[in-house]
Amino acid sequence: MTPIRFVVDRVVSGGQTGVDRAALDVAIELGIEHGGWCPRGRLAEDGPIAARYQLRETDSPDYPQRTEQNVLDSDGTLIVYRERLTGGTKLTEMLTRRHSKPLLLVDLATEPDVTAMQSWLRGQAIRTLNVAGPRESTSPGIAREAAALLRDLLCEHWAESSDDPVQ
Repeated sequence: MTPIRFVVDRVVSGGQTGVDRAALDVAIELGIEHGGWCPRGRLAEDGPIAARYQLRETDSPDYPQRTEQNVLDSDGTLIVYRERLTGGTKLTEMLTRRHSKPLLLVDLATEPDVTAMQSWLRGQAIRTLNVAGPRESTSPGIAREAAALLRDLLCEHWAESSDDPVQ
């Protein structure tokens, strides 16, 4: 059996419900290193972020500081959203652009092109990927959708190899 190769070495996020948490859960499930920054007190809308998520706390209980730190500590940012950017997701876009980091916006209202997304990751030489997007309360079901996308995105099944049993 051909081993699975991962597109990135590390996934970071802020640990909020929704897209952030989906990114961490998928990284853990696949065995990809994960981490990132969260607000002091491990704050999230559903209470303190569980210890199983290897996140470091910022000095502030406010979300913007952790958002910026995750942008700075990554090679690029993937924002997964539906239809429009709002709130912290919009802030992530702004901070990524301000720091001149690679940014990929993926609207789940359209059919994402996973192959093109993987090409972007490789082309930008992204080894540590910051994943961001809306929280679950503002986009119900986004965690499930983002997790499905990330499972496909983060694993390369070596489809270009003719002996690959996954083809």
